[in-house]
Amino acid sequence: MLKKCTWLLLLLCILPIFGCGDQRILEDLGFIQTTSYDMLPNGELSFSVSIPQADPETSAKREVLTATAKSSKEARMIMSRQTGMLLVSGQLRNVLFGISLAENGLHGHLDTLFRDPSISSQVKISVVEGSAGELLIEDYKQHPRTGRYIDMLLEKEALGQTIPKVTLFNFARDFFDQGIDPVAPIIKKHGNNYITTNGIALFRDDRYVTKIEPQDALVFAFLKSNFREGQINIDLTEINGKKENVMFSSLISTRKVKVIRGMQGIEKVAYHVKVTGSVLEYIGDTRLNNDLERRELEQRISQYISKKADAIIALMKKNQVDNIGIGTYVRNRAGYEQWKKMNWRQELQKLPVECSIEVHIKDYGKFR
Repeated sequence: MLKKCTWLLLLLCILPIFGCGDQRILEDLGFIQTTSYDMLPNGELSFSVSIPQADPETSAKREVLTATAKSSKEARMIMSRQTGMLLVSGQLRNVLFGISLAENGLHGHLDTLFRDPSISSQVKISVVEGSAGELLIEDYKQHPRTGRYIDMLLEKEALGQTIPKVTLFNFARDFFDQGIDPVAPIIKKHGNNYITTNGIALFRDDRYVTKIEPQDALVFAFLKSNFREGQINIDLTEINGKKENVMFSSLISTRKVKVIRGMQGIEKVAYHVKVTGSVLEYIGDTRLNNDLERRELEQRISQYISKKADAIIALMKKNQVDNIGIGTYVRNRAGYEQWKKMNWRQELQKLPVECSIEVHIKDYGKFR
């Protein structure tokens, strides 16, 4: 019995020592949370990383390291010499690419991230309008940790469908798949005050080509996939001829894509989108409790969204990109042999794509 008590006492003495050892090791690790990539005018690459500070003896919330190098791994070695911590990538959450680098192609840089076994495929990809490094280095007064601020902003906006949630996996899947091009959210810095989302970047393969403006992002989401939850502000002044504004909320969107084949091959692609939602705010003369007038309002909203959808299709055709995956439906309908003979980007420019939007107002508030 005495022997058992001795071993138990010895174990209790050893455990605190192990605990202190673990704590000391964690404090010595630099967990990279966010990293940025920029192309400099001379063709070299600039890299920055944001590392949350766990040391209670320092008042700083994070440490930011910057290096200029030919590759991210070389930059990592340079930045390692600037800090007393051992840099690790296991907690990486966001990768930011400056727009100048995105225009030159991201495949090589994303390939490096994929090859690193410590980096999750769920790391979020974003394009920065301007310099990604400057956005990451800046301290925003109301947000002590810029990396966490960016991560929370992207998560929240993706829930409302104003931007797509694009991970390393999503981007690579669309890059390697035939019949669809990748997308990524765009963010930008406003002085020293805040960061905002600024639309959706459209890629041709791995190169940034053009963007969807923020006010049209939800219409793009209607075409790209089904979703629940979201809201859109609709200005019907141009359609109605007089001032009329609708805030359409609690949206549920479903779409069907039909590829119509004729004697000469694929004749056209038809998108039919059903949108159901609540009128959260309305400014205009329509009496929403009148069934006839409410149906007329639904038709005007449908006309508005259809016009925006046609403009998005025209933008993609002009830039020879297919970011909503029209090609995947054409490929499945035409068959593999015919698809392989197509130059899809050229075919897309002359292929008729029709968008039919059906809007239903499910309720319009408590006021009657």
